[in-house]
Order: sequence, then structure tokens, then C-alpha cells
Amino acid sequence: MSPVEVVSAGGFAEPLGLLEQFLRDGEPVSEDFAEKLRRAVEAGDIEILAALDRDRILGVAVLAYRLNVSAGALFASVEDLYVRQEERRRGVGRSLLEAADERCAVRGISYVEVQTEDEGAGAFYAALGYEPETDVRVLSKSLPIGRRQPDTYSNSSTS
Repeated sequence: MSPVEVVSAGGFAEPLGLLEQFLRDGEPVSEDFAEKLRRAVEAGDIEILAALDRDRILGVAVLAYRLNVSAGALFASVEDLYVRQEERRRGVGRSLLEAADERCAVRGISYVEVQTEDEGAGAFYAALGYEPETDVRVLSKSLPIGRRQPDTYSNSSTS
């Protein structure tokens, strides 16, 4: 199993670069988004976990923590998980998710969700105890980007 570390707000450039390379076809996120991510990590709303072999990052998981009113509790979601192609089937993804479980336990979180479109990934998560939610449908909507309101992680009060 690969050791997994929680990445600090000041040290997420390399894990973010790995995610950008493979999940965004090399396209970097905007500086504004990177700053919002840094602030969310600082606030503890997001944790970035990195599986390591010496100083090389083998995989990255991004955990987001949210309040859920209907459950009256905090829950977590695995927002992103990526393991380098050549490191797959070596326990790296398992190590990342086990570390995520430990991080959730520390916070008293008993519900973790993940969304995936890939059948292979679905089988991977199922092997680690994740179950399909038959009562839930995920719906999405794309909104035009126009005048934005300030948000929690903005640099200033006007965005």
C-alpha cells in the first residue's frame, strides 16, 4: 500500500497539476479557481490526498465536506480521484480511499458519495463497499456564466 498524505493549502500545485494533466487534457484551471481551491483547502472544506512513492505522486483524491440539512449531518464526496495509468491495480486507489475513510471518521462523517460515469470505476468503488443509490437520480444543468455574486472563496467582495 502506498503512503497517503494530506496536502497543505500551500503545497497542492503538484497534485493539481496531475489532475489537470489527466482529467483536463493538460488544460490548467484558472488562477481564480486555483485561489478558490487554496482557500477551500485552508478552510477545511476540501482535502487533497496524495499517494506517494518517495517524492513521486502516484495518485490524488479530492474530498469535499458539506453540510446536509435533510440528514442533519456533515457528509463527504470524492470529487476527483486519479491514479497514474502505470500505477493502477497496485493498491494506490484503495490506499487513497482508505485514507479518505480515515479522514471522514476523524470528522464523524458516516456517509461518503462518489459519482462516476465509467463502469470500470464503478466496479472499483463497489469492491471497496460503495453501493449504487437506487432511490437517487443525479440531474444536472449548465448555466450561462454572467454576472456573479461574491462567494466564500473570492479574493474580494466583488467578483
